[in-house]
Amino acid sequence: MLLSVPIVLSQLLQVAYNLIDTYWVGQLGAAAVSTISFSWPVIFLMISLASGFTVAGTTLVSQNEGANNHAAVNHVAGQTVAFTLGGSLLVASLGYLLAPTLITLVGATPGSEVFTGAVTYTRTMFLGIYLMFGFFMFQALLRGYGDTVTPMYLMAFGVVFNTILDPFLIYGFTNNALFGLVGLGGLEEALFSLTGFAGFGVQGAAIASLIARGTGAIIGLALLFSGWVGIEITLADLYPDLDTFRQIVRIGAPSSAEQSMRALGVTALTALIAIAGPDAVAAFGIGNRLNSLVFLPAIGLAQGTSTAVGQNLGAAKIERAKRSVLLSSEVIAVALVVLSVLAFLFARPIVAIFVAGPQAETVIEVGASYLRIIGPTFLFLGVFRVINGAFKGSGNTGTSMGLSILSLWVFRLPVAYALLIRLDMGAIGVWYAIAFSNVASAAVAGAWFLRGTWTESVIEEHTEGRGSAECEADCLSDHHMN
Repeated sequence: MLLSVPIVLSQLLQVAYNLIDTYWVGQLGAAAVSTISFSWPVIFLMISLASGFTVAGTTLVSQNEGANNHAAVNHVAGQTVAFTLGGSLLVASLGYLLAPTLITLVGATPGSEVFTGAVTYTRTMFLGIYLMFGFFMFQALLRGYGDTVTPMYLMAFGVVFNTILDPFLIYGFTNNALFGLVGLGGLEEALFSLTGFAGFGVQGAAIASLIARGTGAIIGLALLFSGWVGIEITLADLYPDLDTFRQIVRIGAPSSAEQSMRALGVTALTALIAIAGPDAVAAFGIGNRLNSLVFLPAIGLAQGTSTAVGQNLGAAKIERAKRSVLLSSEVIAVALVVLSVLAFLFARPIVAIFVAGPQAETVIEVGASYLRIIGPTFLFLGVFRVINGAFKGSGNTGTSMGLSILSLWVFRLPVAYALLIRLDMGAIGVWYAIAFSNVASAAVAGAWFLRGTWTESVIEEHTEGRGSAECEADCLSDHHMN
């Protein structure tokens, strides 16, 4: 819980980040919401190609910290920084060049207002994607070390900064709802007369995100080089070490593939939903952001469990690693039952907050059905995430990848296609497919966990010769865990 609660709060801040963007963009109308709904699957897909390697950083840092290999902690942290930032530059180039093609594949109609806005938004994000990578990498390394509080504070700073920037960069000094909320309409008119700044529209949300994330990334890197957060990297740690790079690739590549396949699955799902119309896409975009809020406890417990499993396996405490997974699964099951009831009962008024304009009623109705159908399966997805987090912490990223691919590409997409196209159920059929995949995925992951074949440490070569008594005495002190 000490590890997971700050992660949950960080994820809550992340959702606030996304919902603030959705709220301000939503005031432009349903078309603007559709724009970012088409963009984000593409952005997520390209981010996943490189960000999966931050999982290797978490695993290697946590297991070396559990094994008391402090020099190795600093080394693998520096190597993760070098590898991830280098990869992000390649992703930025590819994403910028391929944006129009990818947006078309998602289902946007070339030449339409939504398509043009989506391409502009996507390209803007890719111009600064390495800044986002730096922030994600800082979170991953500190999480592996056992410090989940510092990233939470940095995320809070980013949310506040983004909240300030969003309305100004989207609306400028014209029709800016923020001035109306605080009763400063006259000041808005004066500033517009002085500057003529009318904002960047939807693109302004992307610019605000990059500025806020970039500032957080710079602060995070400064903390890593200063040693104030326990990990202390030097310029020498950034010099490529082929052996460590190979280890990062061996652990990170399956996780990168997993996240990429998941992102591609979301992209394919968005393209399927686009067949049902732009209102369904807008509803799906809003529903996904609301789902992020619901799954905060699952994400936090999964990442906290990953660190606990990694440090315990590094310290040769296998049974303790197993107990952490079981306890986390029990906690998340109880928490998500409560959230499922709330999502089901208040689906319509919740969705209504995030969309305005002439087409709002249709989007609200479809979005409410999304929450009502998927809500009862929240606890299954929560347990699935916790167990998958355990596999990542142990270094079994191949198992995690296989389960995620099974969830999306076997249990979800084929069923969604059958219900949407073959049975002509529209967007409702896709919602039922998502619910089915949540239940089936949890069942398979639970069965694999009980096999117990995931408990070998990936750093055994560094800990040979250390007796179990030594590990019991010093490998997992309160300092390492907290």
